[in-house]
Amino acid sequence: MSFIALGAFVMILGFGKAYGAWSDAGGQLHITVIICFLLGAVCGYKARG
Repeated sequence: MSFIALGAFVMILGFGKAYGAWSDAGGQLHITVIICFLLGAVCGYKARG
């Protein structure tokens, strides 16, 4: 399951502009995606153990 999440993260981060047709002039969307991924990883780790 983590491979699917990691794959989705890479796809959104790398190809999100072309796929989602959004504009990110300041880079804030990439920062938001990275923070969401990190917080999700921490929450998953805490819930598991």
